[in-house]
Parts: sequence; C-alpha cells; structure tokens
Amino acid sequence: MNKKIFFASDFHLGLGTPEENRVREQRIIRWLDTIEPEAERLYLLGDLFDYWFEYKQVVPRGHVRFLGRLAQMVDRGIPVHIFSGNHDVWMFDYLEKELGATVHHQPLTIEHSHKLFLLGHGDGLGPGDHGYKFIKKIFRAPINQWLFARLHPNLALSLMRRFSKTSRESQEEDLQFLGADKEWLVQYAERKITERPYDFLLFGHRHLPIDHLLSNKTSRYINCGDWINHNTYVVFDGTELELKKYEE
Repeated sequence: MNKKIFFASDFHLGLGTPEENRVREQRIIRWLDTIEPEAERLYLLGDLFDYWFEYKQVVPRGHVRFLGRLAQMVDRGIPVHIFSGNHDVWMFDYLEKELGATVHHQPLTIEHSHKLFLLGHGDGLGPGDHGYKFIKKIFRAPINQWLFARLHPNLALSLMRRFSKTSRESQEEDLQFLGADKEWLVQYAERKITERPYDFLLFGHRHLPIDHLLSNKTSRYINCGDWINHNTYVVFDGTELELKKYEE
C-alpha cells in the first residue's frame, strides 16, 4: 500500500473552556490514530496552539496527550513537520528536542512523487495585512523575545490569551471566500507560480477550507481549514491531492 502525506492546521489547542479544549484535543488524537497506518509524513501548518511561548525552563501548561501522540508517531518512524503560526510564533527548540519534530518558521518547498509543493502557515503573506506584518516583526525581534521572557509566566500567558482572542476575533468576519481578487493568499500563490512551477500551494491561517484552481489552470491553492469549526485536512496519495473532512 502506498503511504500518504497528511496536512492540517489551526488546531488552536488552549482555546475555550478546559472541557471544550479537551474535546478538541481528543478529536485530533483520534484523527491521528486514524491516519497513522497510512502516513508517510505529517505536516502541521501552524497555529497548533492558541498561544505558546517557550521559556528556557518552562512551557505552557496542557496539551500533553497531543504532544505525546506526536512524539509516538516520530518514534514509530513518521516524520512530523510543524510550522509556527501567528498564535504560536514563539516556538524555539522544545518541540524538536522533546518530540523529535522538525519546526519551520518560513514557507517550505518540497517535492514528492514528481509534484512540487509550497507549504506554510500563511500569516503575513500576500499584498495586504500591513498592521500584522509590523506586529510580526516586533514579535520576531530577539530583544523583544528576551524582554517578554522576563515576565512571570502567569502574567505573560494571560497577556497572550488576551492578544490571541483579539487576533482571532479580527478574522471572524472573513470566514467565507472573498473572491480571488480579495484573498491575499490567492494573490500570493498567483505570484509564486510565476517563479516556480508549483502544483500545490498549501496553507493554514485562513480558518476556511479552500481548494482553488489558480490562473494557470494547473496549480491549486489549498487552505487546510481549521479544527474549531471544520475539522478538515488534506491528504496526498502520490497521485491525487484531496481536501477532506474528519467525520467520526
């Protein structure tokens, strides 16, 4: 049986009440259980957590079942690639050292079965969103990361929860496809296919499952959707790529 590559994004673990979060985490783990027998590789395209910061000696509380399940997949020989998103931008080396995952902070090009993929979270790409692009530069500045780490974790994580809530609410009004001329990631994908002959350009961030044929009529922009409302993911079997919904 040919092994498959799986892609998903925007789990936002930590969002909502502890009970809501536990239900989401358990659902994601059941999905991982389902795909593992067929999985060759797993790409998680950002915002796995609703907020995340790695102190030198401390990591955010929770998500241990999910993290343990990823570590188990790595131990069984399935490479797990994790992209940082705008809600978990402050990933450093914890997931690599403790889980054995590979962490990416920039878009990544891969080739599989003679198909060319561009992968990323999607935040800050494309022509718009200038306010966020400015904030992203602030967050990525080493001096600001150092200063934030001086805060007590209780205060720091409380501030992060508040910022995550504001960021998420700013996206809620756009949870429908706006048209190719208004979708920043579609415009970014259109530019990238003029640089290289990508077959598939996969992102998260948008919280909306999208499979859009680009202007060259061969390349596809795919957004994985989220696991707050949609429970969607993408699978590539070596020939066909499909956007699917996890239904129990």
